[in-house]
Amino acid sequence: MSVTLRGYCFLDSMQPQLAAFTGTTCKGFLPLAGQASLWIETAPGMIINRVTDVALKATACAPAVQVVERAFGLLEIHHDDKGEVMTAGDAVLEYLGASQADVVKPKVVSSQVIRAVEPYQAQIINRNRQGMMLIPGQSLFILETEPAAWAVIAANEAEKAADVNLINLRPFGAFGRLWMAGSESEIDSARDAAIAVIEALAR
Repeated sequence: MSVTLRGYCFLDSMQPQLAAFTGTTCKGFLPLAGQASLWIETAPGMIINRVTDVALKATACAPAVQVVERAFGLLEIHHDDKGEVMTAGDAVLEYLGASQADVVKPKVVSSQVIRAVEPYQAQIINRNRQGMMLIPGQSLFILETEPAAWAVIAANEAEKAADVNLINLRPFGAFGRLWMAGSESEIDSARDAAIAVIEALAR
């Protein structure tokens, strides 16, 4: 089977909101802030079952997220010891006969900031969000990445860089999407950090 490694996103320290969001939305074992985390995205999706098996047999990592779609699959694993997470990643790469150089480079598909969000738009977004509330009057940053898993790194770096709220994150499917809200200046800082990390990884 020909496998495309669409995402290989290593986080040496999950930020608090990202860890909490993952724990709220996942069906696996909850990650904690500060733990190392690895997100692996594949095409086709079914191979992610074998990827999970390889990673868990090789290490003591725990999985939080496993999404198996026909086209794409996504796995998240985490551990207090980042060496365990890196070893799991190495085992997966060996199984796939791939290296990190084979990973599909990320790109920003779209990016926008909506300033001073209107109350009705905030209500629409809040009805579909899984993270923090969007408060009317805040600025909203929306990022779309391809492949999808790279939105996780954008979220983690944006949270490191600015005092913002993680509203929603969708790191699987054809495109990844990230929503963050905060004051105008903080959102500008979050946007700059998120785009910068994707552009750096794309080189």
